[in-house]
Amino acid sequence: MDSINIIGAGLAGSEAAWQIAKRGFKVRLYEMRPNVMTPAHHTSKFAELVCSNSLKADTLDSASGLLKHELRLLDSLIISNAEKTKIPAGGALAVDREAFSESITEKLLGLTNIEIIRNEVVNIDDREITIVATGPLTSKKLSEQLQLITDQKFLYFYDAAAPLIEADSIDDSKVFWASRYGKGTADYLNCAMSKEEYDRFYSALINAETQPLKEFEKQKTFEGCMPIEVIAKRGYKTMLFGPLRPVGLHSEAIDANKPYAIVQLRRDNAAKTLFNMVGFQTNLKWKEQKNVFRLIPGLEKAEFARFGVMHRNTFINSPKILLPTKQLKLRRNILIAGQLSGVEGYMESTASGLLAGINAVRIISGEEPLIMPRNTAFGSLMHYITNADPDDFQPANINFGLLPEWPKELKDKREKKLCIANRAIESMIEFINKHKL
Repeated sequence: MDSINIIGAGLAGSEAAWQIAKRGFKVRLYEMRPNVMTPAHHTSKFAELVCSNSLKADTLDSASGLLKHELRLLDSLIISNAEKTKIPAGGALAVDREAFSESITEKLLGLTNIEIIRNEVVNIDDREITIVATGPLTSKKLSEQLQLITDQKFLYFYDAAAPLIEADSIDDSKVFWASRYGKGTADYLNCAMSKEEYDRFYSALINAETQPLKEFEKQKTFEGCMPIEVIAKRGYKTMLFGPLRPVGLHSEAIDANKPYAIVQLRRDNAAKTLFNMVGFQTNLKWKEQKNVFRLIPGLEKAEFARFGVMHRNTFINSPKILLPTKQLKLRRNILIAGQLSGVEGYMESTASGLLAGINAVRIISGEEPLIMPRNTAFGSLMHYITNADPDDFQPANINFGLLPEWPKELKDKREKKLCIANRAIESMIEFINKHKL
Protein backbone atom coordinates (compact mmCIF):
# COMPACT_ATOMS: atom_id res chain seq x y z
CA MET A 1 0.00 0.00 0.00
CA ASP A 2 1.90 3.06 -1.23
CA SER A 3 -0.87 5.63 -1.69
CA ILE A 4 -4.09 6.94 -0.15
CA ASN A 5 -7.37 7.23 -2.02
CA ILE A 6 -9.58 10.30 -1.72
CA ILE A 7 -13.02 10.29 -3.29
CA GLY A 8 -14.28 13.81 -3.93
CA ALA A 9 -12.39 17.06 -4.51
CA GLY A 10 -14.62 19.47 -2.64
CA LEU A 11 -13.43 21.46 0.35
CA ALA A 12 -12.87 18.38 2.55
CA GLY A 13 -11.26 16.25 -0.16
CA SER A 14 -8.99 19.06 -1.35
CA GLU A 15 -7.86 19.79 2.20
CA ALA A 16 -7.22 16.10 2.88
CA ALA A 17 -5.19 15.77 -0.33
CA TRP A 18 -3.03 18.75 0.65
CA GLN A 19 -2.39 17.44 4.16
CA ILE A 20 -1.34 14.04 2.82
CA ALA A 21 0.74 15.31 -0.11
CA LYS A 22 2.69 17.86 1.93
CA ARG A 23 3.73 15.01 4.24
CA GLY A 24 5.31 13.24 1.27
CA PHE A 25 2.71 10.54 0.62
CA LYS A 26 1.02 9.70 -2.66
CA VAL A 27 -2.64 10.53 -3.26
CA ARG A 28 -5.12 9.23 -5.79
CA LEU A 29 -7.76 11.95 -5.89
CA TYR A 30 -11.00 10.90 -7.59
CA GLU A 31 -13.42 13.57 -8.82
CA MET A 32 -16.37 12.60 -11.02
CA ARG A 33 -16.96 16.11 -12.35
CA PRO A 34 -17.21 17.08 -15.21
CA ASN A 35 -18.07 13.59 -16.46
CA VAL A 36 -20.85 13.32 -13.89
CA MET A 37 -22.27 16.58 -12.52
CA THR A 38 -24.42 17.21 -9.44
CA PRO A 39 -27.58 19.35 -9.12
CA ALA A 40 -25.59 22.08 -7.33
CA HIS A 41 -22.19 22.27 -9.04
CA HIS A 42 -21.48 24.39 -12.11
CA THR A 43 -17.79 23.62 -12.84
CA SER A 44 -15.20 20.85 -12.66
CA LYS A 45 -12.93 22.87 -10.36
CA PHE A 46 -11.91 21.67 -6.93
CA ALA A 47 -13.40 23.17 -3.76
CA GLU A 48 -16.22 24.84 -5.70
CA LEU A 49 -18.45 26.91 -3.42
CA VAL A 50 -21.99 25.94 -4.34
CA CYS A 51 -23.83 28.23 -1.91
CA SER A 52 -22.64 31.51 -0.39
CA ASN A 53 -19.19 32.96 -1.06
CA SER A 54 -18.93 33.90 2.62
CA LEU A 55 -16.93 31.69 4.99
CA LYS A 56 -18.61 33.50 7.90
CA ALA A 57 -17.16 35.55 10.76
CA ASP A 58 -13.41 35.84 11.21
CA THR A 59 -13.10 37.18 14.76
CA LEU A 60 -12.20 35.22 17.90
CA ASP A 61 -15.46 36.12 19.65
CA SER A 62 -17.25 33.94 17.08
CA ALA A 63 -17.00 30.15 16.96
CA SER A 64 -16.48 30.27 13.20
CA GLY A 65 -13.60 32.72 13.64
CA LEU A 66 -12.04 30.49 16.29
CA LEU A 67 -12.22 27.46 14.00
CA LYS A 68 -10.53 29.48 11.24
CA HIS A 69 -7.72 30.42 13.62
CA GLU A 70 -7.21 26.76 14.53
CA LEU A 71 -7.13 25.83 10.85
CA ARG A 72 -4.49 28.49 10.22
CA LEU A 73 -2.34 26.94 12.95
CA LEU A 74 -2.68 23.59 11.16
CA ASP A 75 -1.62 25.02 7.76
CA SER A 76 -4.99 24.63 6.05
CA LEU A 77 -4.91 24.87 2.25
CA ILE A 78 -8.49 26.14 2.18
CA ILE A 79 -7.87 28.96 4.66
CA SER A 80 -4.63 30.11 3.02
CA ASN A 81 -6.31 30.29 -0.38
CA ALA A 82 -9.35 32.02 1.07
CA GLU A 83 -7.08 34.76 2.39
CA LYS A 84 -5.38 35.09 -1.01
CA THR A 85 -8.73 35.51 -2.80
CA LYS A 86 -10.72 37.37 -0.14
CA ILE A 87 -12.95 40.31 -0.93
CA PRO A 88 -14.38 42.94 1.47
CA ALA A 89 -17.21 41.62 3.67
CA GLY A 90 -17.14 43.53 6.93
CA GLY A 91 -16.19 41.19 9.79
CA ALA A 92 -16.62 38.08 7.64
CA LEU A 93 -14.16 36.23 5.42
CA ALA A 94 -15.65 36.19 1.93
CA VAL A 95 -13.93 35.17 -1.29
CA ASP A 96 -14.10 35.61 -5.03
CA ARG A 97 -15.60 32.18 -5.62
CA GLU A 98 -14.07 31.68 -9.09
CA ALA A 99 -10.57 32.77 -8.06
CA PHE A 100 -10.82 30.71 -4.87
CA SER A 101 -11.58 27.36 -6.52
CA GLU A 102 -9.21 28.10 -9.42
CA SER A 103 -6.35 28.73 -6.97
CA ILE A 104 -6.96 25.47 -5.10
CA THR A 105 -7.29 23.50 -8.34
CA GLU A 106 -3.99 24.85 -9.66
CA LYS A 107 -2.26 24.13 -6.35
CA LEU A 108 -3.30 20.48 -6.27
CA LEU A 109 -2.72 19.90 -9.97
CA GLY A 110 0.82 21.19 -9.49
CA LEU A 111 1.75 18.60 -6.86
CA THR A 112 3.58 15.63 -8.39
CA ASN A 113 2.48 13.16 -5.71
CA ILE A 114 -1.24 13.73 -6.39
CA GLU A 115 -2.79 11.73 -9.23
CA ILE A 116 -6.11 13.19 -10.42
CA ILE A 117 -8.62 10.63 -11.69
CA ARG A 118 -11.77 12.05 -13.31
CA ASN A 119 -14.06 9.06 -12.76
CA GLU A 120 -17.07 8.25 -10.63
CA VAL A 121 -16.21 5.76 -7.88
CA VAL A 122 -18.89 3.15 -7.21
CA ASN A 123 -16.93 0.58 -5.19
CA ILE A 124 -14.66 0.94 -2.15
CA ASP A 125 -11.95 -1.61 -1.34
CA ASP A 126 -11.62 -1.60 2.44
CA ARG A 127 -8.14 -3.12 2.19
CA GLU A 128 -6.96 0.28 0.96
CA ILE A 129 -6.91 3.49 2.98
CA THR A 130 -9.69 5.62 1.54
CA ILE A 131 -11.15 8.98 2.51
CA VAL A 132 -14.73 9.41 1.31
CA ALA A 133 -15.38 13.15 0.94
CA THR A 134 -18.10 13.11 -1.68
CA GLY A 135 -20.20 15.72 0.05
CA PRO A 136 -23.91 16.08 0.54
CA LEU A 137 -24.64 15.18 -3.09
CA THR A 138 -22.92 11.78 -3.09
CA SER A 139 -23.88 9.85 -6.23
CA LYS A 140 -26.57 7.21 -6.00
CA LYS A 141 -24.26 4.30 -6.77
CA LEU A 142 -21.66 5.29 -4.20
CA SER A 143 -24.40 5.98 -1.64
CA GLU A 144 -25.66 2.45 -2.12
CA GLN A 145 -22.12 1.10 -1.64
CA LEU A 146 -21.69 3.08 1.57
CA GLN A 147 -25.02 1.86 2.88
CA LEU A 148 -23.83 -1.71 2.38
CA ILE A 149 -20.51 -1.01 4.08
CA THR A 150 -22.05 0.76 7.08
CA ASP A 151 -25.28 -1.26 7.24
CA GLN A 152 -27.05 2.06 7.78
CA LYS A 153 -29.49 4.12 5.75
CA PHE A 154 -28.44 7.68 5.01
CA LEU A 155 -30.11 10.65 6.60
CA TYR A 156 -30.75 13.89 4.72
CA PHE A 157 -32.02 17.44 4.87
CA TYR A 158 -32.77 20.11 2.28
CA ASP A 159 -30.15 22.77 1.55
CA ALA A 160 -30.63 25.96 -0.45
CA ALA A 161 -28.55 28.61 -2.21
CA ALA A 162 -29.29 32.31 -2.65
CA PRO A 163 -29.53 34.12 -6.02
CA LEU A 164 -26.68 36.14 -7.53
CA ILE A 165 -27.50 39.55 -9.02
CA GLU A 166 -25.58 41.43 -11.69
CA ALA A 167 -24.20 44.62 -10.15
CA ASP A 168 -25.01 46.92 -13.06
CA SER A 169 -28.69 46.00 -12.81
CA ILE A 170 -29.01 47.43 -9.27
CA ASP A 171 -30.47 50.95 -8.93
CA ASP A 172 -27.68 52.81 -7.10
CA SER A 173 -30.01 55.68 -6.19
CA LYS A 174 -32.05 53.41 -3.90
CA VAL A 175 -29.32 51.53 -2.03
CA PHE A 176 -26.51 52.49 0.34
CA TRP A 177 -23.22 51.01 1.54
CA ALA A 178 -22.82 49.96 5.19
CA SER A 179 -21.86 47.01 7.39
CA ARG A 180 -24.09 46.01 10.25
CA TYR A 181 -22.89 47.28 13.63
CA GLY A 182 -19.93 48.96 11.91
CA LYS A 183 -17.89 45.76 11.61
CA GLY A 184 -15.12 46.27 9.08
CA THR A 185 -15.64 48.74 6.27
CA ALA A 186 -18.94 49.54 4.53
CA ASP A 187 -18.95 46.38 2.41
CA TYR A 188 -22.65 45.57 2.03
CA LEU A 189 -25.22 47.13 -0.28
CA ASN A 190 -28.41 47.75 1.67
CA CYS A 191 -31.94 47.94 0.30
CA ALA A 192 -34.23 49.77 2.74
CA MET A 193 -37.96 48.99 2.77
CA SER A 194 -40.89 50.96 4.18
CA LYS A 195 -43.69 49.08 5.92
CA GLU A 196 -45.84 49.33 2.79
CA GLU A 197 -43.02 47.94 0.63
CA TYR A 198 -42.40 45.17 3.14
CA ASP A 199 -46.10 44.27 3.23
CA ARG A 200 -46.22 43.98 -0.56
CA PHE A 201 -43.02 41.91 -0.63
CA TYR A 202 -44.15 39.66 2.24
CA SER A 203 -47.51 38.91 0.63
CA ALA A 204 -45.91 38.05 -2.72
CA LEU A 205 -43.26 35.89 -1.08
CA ILE A 206 -45.57 33.67 0.99
CA ASN A 207 -47.91 33.19 -1.97
CA ALA A 208 -45.21 32.45 -4.57
CA GLU A 209 -44.94 29.02 -6.14
CA THR A 210 -42.02 26.78 -5.14
CA GLN A 211 -40.19 24.10 -7.09
CA PRO A 212 -41.71 20.63 -6.54
CA LEU A 213 -39.58 18.17 -4.57
CA LYS A 214 -41.01 14.97 -6.03
CA GLU A 215 -38.21 12.57 -5.20
CA PHE A 216 -38.23 13.15 -1.47
CA GLU A 217 -40.38 11.37 1.07
CA LYS A 218 -40.77 14.17 3.58
CA GLN A 219 -39.38 17.63 4.10
CA LYS A 220 -36.42 18.27 6.40
CA THR A 221 -34.83 21.70 6.22
CA PHE A 222 -31.55 22.58 7.89
CA GLU A 223 -32.20 25.51 10.25
CA GLY A 224 -28.92 27.21 9.31
CA CYS A 225 -29.88 27.40 5.63
CA MET A 226 -33.63 27.98 5.77
CA PRO A 227 -35.29 29.15 2.52
CA ILE A 228 -36.49 32.73 2.83
CA GLU A 229 -40.05 31.74 1.94
CA VAL A 230 -40.09 29.17 4.77
CA ILE A 231 -38.86 31.83 7.22
CA ALA A 232 -41.60 34.19 6.01
CA LYS A 233 -44.35 31.60 6.45
CA ARG A 234 -43.41 31.20 10.10
CA GLY A 235 -44.83 34.65 10.80
CA TYR A 236 -45.17 38.19 9.51
CA LYS A 237 -42.26 39.52 11.58
CA THR A 238 -39.95 36.49 11.44
CA MET A 239 -37.78 37.93 8.65
CA LEU A 240 -37.51 41.19 10.61
CA PHE A 241 -35.62 39.33 13.32
CA GLY A 242 -33.53 37.46 10.74
CA PRO A 243 -32.05 38.44 7.37
CA LEU A 244 -34.22 41.58 6.97
CA ARG A 245 -33.62 43.03 10.45
CA PRO A 246 -33.41 46.85 10.22
CA VAL A 247 -30.86 47.30 12.99
CA GLY A 248 -27.15 48.06 13.31
CA LEU A 249 -26.93 50.11 10.12
CA HIS A 250 -26.37 53.83 9.77
CA SER A 251 -26.35 56.40 6.97
CA GLU A 252 -27.94 59.80 6.47
CA ALA A 253 -30.78 58.24 4.53
CA ILE A 254 -31.49 55.43 6.95
CA ASP A 255 -31.24 57.56 10.10
CA ALA A 256 -33.74 60.02 8.65
CA ASN A 257 -36.26 57.53 7.29
CA LYS A 258 -36.03 54.63 9.78
CA PRO A 259 -36.84 51.78 7.36
CA TYR A 260 -39.08 48.92 8.41
CA ALA A 261 -36.84 46.24 6.87
CA ILE A 262 -33.46 46.00 5.14
CA VAL A 263 -32.21 43.51 2.55
CA GLN A 264 -28.43 43.17 2.33
CA LEU A 265 -26.35 42.33 -0.74
CA ARG A 266 -22.77 41.06 -0.44
CA ARG A 267 -20.09 41.17 -3.15
CA ASP A 268 -19.60 37.76 -4.71
CA ASN A 269 -16.41 38.44 -6.69
CA ALA A 270 -13.40 40.75 -6.66
CA ALA A 271 -14.51 42.45 -9.87
CA LYS A 272 -17.66 43.66 -8.04
CA THR A 273 -19.86 42.52 -10.90
CA LEU A 274 -21.98 40.11 -8.84
CA PHE A 275 -23.85 40.41 -5.55
CA ASN A 276 -25.25 37.67 -3.33
CA MET A 277 -28.62 38.21 -1.62
CA VAL A 278 -27.70 37.63 2.03
CA GLY A 279 -30.03 35.16 3.73
CA PHE A 280 -32.13 34.67 0.59
CA GLN A 281 -31.70 30.94 0.08
CA THR A 282 -34.80 29.89 -1.78
CA ASN A 283 -36.74 27.16 -3.51
CA LEU A 284 -39.05 29.50 -5.41
CA LYS A 285 -39.56 28.83 -9.11
CA TRP A 286 -37.22 30.99 -11.18
CA LYS A 287 -40.01 33.11 -12.65
CA GLU A 288 -41.32 33.73 -9.14
CA GLN A 289 -37.85 34.77 -7.94
CA LYS A 290 -37.77 37.46 -10.63
CA ASN A 291 -41.24 38.74 -9.77
CA VAL A 292 -40.90 38.65 -5.98
CA PHE A 293 -37.32 39.83 -5.51
CA ARG A 294 -37.80 42.71 -7.95
CA LEU A 295 -40.25 44.15 -5.40
CA ILE A 296 -37.24 45.01 -3.23
CA PRO A 297 -36.26 48.71 -3.59
CA GLY A 298 -33.20 48.98 -5.82
CA LEU A 299 -33.79 45.58 -7.43
CA GLU A 300 -36.74 46.53 -9.65
CA LYS A 301 -34.68 45.76 -12.77
CA ALA A 302 -32.39 43.12 -11.24
CA GLU A 303 -30.79 40.65 -13.61
CA PHE A 304 -30.02 37.27 -12.08
CA ALA A 305 -26.67 35.66 -12.89
CA ARG A 306 -27.83 32.64 -10.91
CA PHE A 307 -31.22 31.83 -9.43
CA GLY A 308 -31.57 30.34 -5.98
CA VAL A 309 -31.77 26.55 -5.89
CA MET A 310 -32.60 23.86 -3.37
CA HIS A 311 -31.23 20.34 -3.22
CA ARG A 312 -30.96 17.32 -0.98
CA ASN A 313 -28.00 17.03 1.38
CA THR A 314 -27.06 13.53 2.44
CA PHE A 315 -25.16 12.62 5.60
CA ILE A 316 -24.39 9.48 7.61
CA ASN A 317 -25.53 8.77 11.15
CA SER A 318 -22.08 9.53 12.54
CA PRO A 319 -22.80 8.83 16.23
CA LYS A 320 -23.58 5.23 15.29
CA ILE A 321 -20.82 4.46 12.84
CA LEU A 322 -17.98 7.01 13.04
CA LEU A 323 -15.03 7.48 15.39
CA PRO A 324 -13.75 10.99 16.31
CA THR A 325 -10.67 10.10 14.22
CA LYS A 326 -12.99 10.14 11.13
CA GLN A 327 -12.67 6.34 10.76
CA LEU A 328 -15.63 4.02 10.39
CA LYS A 329 -15.93 1.96 13.57
CA LEU A 330 -16.09 -1.34 11.70
CA ARG A 331 -13.95 -0.49 8.64
CA ARG A 332 -11.05 1.53 9.99
CA ASN A 333 -9.25 1.91 6.67
CA ILE A 334 -12.22 3.99 5.51
CA LEU A 335 -12.52 7.58 6.74
CA ILE A 336 -15.53 9.83 6.14
CA ALA A 337 -14.95 13.57 5.76
CA GLY A 338 -16.88 16.72 4.94
CA GLN A 339 -20.62 17.24 5.04
CA LEU A 340 -21.21 13.55 4.42
CA SER A 341 -19.88 12.98 7.96
CA GLY A 342 -22.49 15.22 9.56
CA VAL A 343 -20.77 18.59 9.77
CA GLU A 344 -22.42 21.60 8.15
CA GLY A 345 -20.59 24.54 6.63
CA TYR A 346 -17.49 25.35 4.61
CA MET A 347 -15.02 25.62 7.49
CA GLU A 348 -16.50 22.63 9.27
CA SER A 349 -16.05 20.52 6.13
CA THR A 350 -12.50 21.79 5.76
CA ALA A 351 -11.67 20.82 9.34
CA SER A 352 -13.15 17.38 8.81
CA GLY A 353 -11.03 16.84 5.70
CA LEU A 354 -7.89 18.12 7.41
CA LEU A 355 -8.22 15.60 10.25
CA ALA A 356 -9.00 12.77 7.84
CA GLY A 357 -5.87 13.60 5.85
CA ILE A 358 -3.63 13.67 8.93
CA ASN A 359 -5.04 10.40 10.24
CA ALA A 360 -4.82 8.65 6.87
CA VAL A 361 -1.08 9.40 6.94
CA ARG A 362 -0.81 8.07 10.49
CA ILE A 363 -2.65 4.88 9.55
CA ILE A 364 -0.43 4.19 6.54
CA SER A 365 2.62 4.92 8.73
CA GLY A 366 1.50 2.48 11.43
CA GLU A 367 0.81 5.24 13.97
CA GLU A 368 -2.21 5.76 16.20
CA PRO A 369 -4.80 8.13 14.67
CA LEU A 370 -5.32 11.42 16.50
CA ILE A 371 -8.36 12.85 18.26
CA MET A 372 -8.46 16.64 18.33
CA PRO A 373 -8.38 18.30 21.78
CA ARG A 374 -11.83 18.63 23.33
CA ASN A 375 -11.21 22.24 24.40
CA THR A 376 -10.81 23.37 20.78
CA ALA A 377 -13.55 24.28 18.32
CA PHE A 378 -12.14 21.58 16.03
CA GLY A 379 -12.26 18.88 18.70
CA SER A 380 -15.67 19.93 19.99
CA LEU A 381 -17.15 19.66 16.50
CA MET A 382 -15.71 16.17 16.01
CA HIS A 383 -16.95 15.23 19.48
CA TYR A 384 -20.46 16.40 18.67
CA ILE A 385 -20.88 14.42 15.45
CA THR A 386 -19.67 11.22 17.10
CA ASN A 387 -21.44 11.61 20.47
CA ALA A 388 -24.79 13.18 19.66
CA ASP A 389 -28.05 11.28 20.06
CA PRO A 390 -28.10 8.86 17.09
CA ASP A 391 -31.91 8.73 17.14
CA ASP A 392 -32.23 12.45 16.43
CA PHE A 393 -28.91 13.34 14.80
CA GLN A 394 -28.72 16.52 12.75
CA PRO A 395 -25.63 18.16 11.19
CA ALA A 396 -24.14 21.12 13.04
CA ASN A 397 -22.20 24.27 12.36
CA ILE A 398 -19.53 25.10 14.92
CA ASN A 399 -20.90 27.15 17.80
CA PHE A 400 -19.72 27.98 21.32
CA GLY A 401 -22.42 25.71 22.71
CA LEU A 402 -20.41 22.72 21.54
CA LEU A 403 -17.28 23.74 23.48
CA PRO A 404 -16.77 23.01 27.20
CA GLU A 405 -18.04 25.79 29.46
CA TRP A 406 -15.69 28.37 30.95
CA PRO A 407 -15.25 27.39 34.62
CA LYS A 408 -15.68 30.91 36.01
CA GLU A 409 -18.86 32.95 35.89
CA LEU A 410 -18.56 35.91 33.54
CA LYS A 411 -21.45 38.26 32.83
CA ASP A 412 -19.85 39.77 29.74
CA LYS A 413 -20.67 37.32 26.94
CA ARG A 414 -17.93 38.56 24.63
CA GLU A 415 -15.32 38.31 27.37
CA LYS A 416 -16.47 34.75 28.10
CA LYS A 417 -16.20 33.77 24.42
CA LEU A 418 -12.70 35.24 24.19
CA CYS A 419 -11.63 33.29 27.29
CA ILE A 420 -12.93 30.07 25.71
CA ALA A 421 -11.23 30.98 22.42
CA ASN A 422 -7.85 31.69 24.03
CA ARG A 423 -8.06 28.41 25.94
CA ALA A 424 -8.78 26.63 22.65
CA ILE A 425 -5.82 28.24 20.91
CA GLU A 426 -3.47 27.27 23.74
CA SER A 427 -4.75 23.69 23.59
CA MET A 428 -4.31 23.54 19.82
CA ILE A 429 -0.76 24.93 19.91
CA GLU A 430 0.19 22.41 22.62
CA PHE A 431 -1.38 19.60 20.56
CA ILE A 432 0.45 20.66 17.39
CA ASN A 433 3.79 20.81 19.18
CA LYS A 434 3.25 17.48 20.91
CA HIS A 435 2.48 15.62 17.68
CA LYS A 436 4.78 17.71 15.46
CA LEU A 437 1.99 18.56 13.05
